[in-house]
Amino acid sequence: MKKQAGFTLIELMVVLVILGIIMGLVVPNVIGRGDEARVTAAETDIQTIGQALEMYRLHNSHYPSTDQGLEALVSKPSGSPEPKNWRGPYLPKTPKDPWDNPYGYINDGGSPEVISYGADNSEGGEGLNQDISTATID
Repeated sequence: MKKQAGFTLIELMVVLVILGIIMGLVVPNVIGRGDEARVTAAETDIQTIGQALEMYRLHNSHYPSTDQGLEALVSKPSGSPEPKNWRGPYLPKTPKDPWDNPYGYINDGGSPEVISYGADNSEGGEGLNQDISTATID
């Protein structure tokens, strides 16, 4: 007679209990990190956009206007102020935040502000809905 190889019911139960314990310890620590990753990605994107804006300013002696927006970093803008020495593209495409919304851009004559309006895509908010901008990460 051949002896059949396999697992006993007790061995399978021990493995399932061990897997259950591991899942109970690991899963709570992993869930919710996606939201934190989106916030971190938005902060990193805003810093990258800020660097592209600085390159634009170095080449053209001014930042794009609010009307020209971040699209000025992708293709040569028209309107005022005219970029006299545009050497772009400064970014490969018009950036969107981790929630797939366009970044806001405001240039009131001083340092420009790049903004993600968070998960709710509206001004203000708390937690995941909180605005992230050059002013909040500097």
